[in-house]
Amino acid sequence: MAEVSYSAVGRRKKAVARVRLVPGEGNITINRRSIDNYFGYETLKTLVRQPLTLTDTLSRFDVIVRVNGGGYTGQAGAIRHGIARSLVKADAELKDAIKKAGYLTRDPRMKERKKYGLKAARRAPQFSKR
Repeated sequence: MAEVSYSAVGRRKKAVARVRLVPGEGNITINRRSIDNYFGYETLKTLVRQPLTLTDTLSRFDVIVRVNGGGYTGQAGAIRHGIARSLVKADAELKDAIKKAGYLTRDPRMKERKKYGLKAARRAPQFSKR
């Protein structure tokens, strides 16, 4: 019999994370690498673990993630979003706590496009009197 798994997609900026929760002992694997090997910063590791620590399910599930696009911070946010969504699929009673913490909300902030006549989105060329 196939083992039970709960999957969801999380997004942040340009990053897309496909998350699978499998019953296990709390290992987090990102792109076939451990979380300690993938993320160098401790803040990003805690960001990824936030939904699991909030619901006390850190030792109940193994997390398998495929993530691409964006930078490390965006990827960490996408993984957190995907983990939160898959936890709700695993146990609907956790939804209130996760929603209250704000982990189910997709962060709508995106990179602003560059405008013509400017060097970046808002950065104007340096002013010179002569």
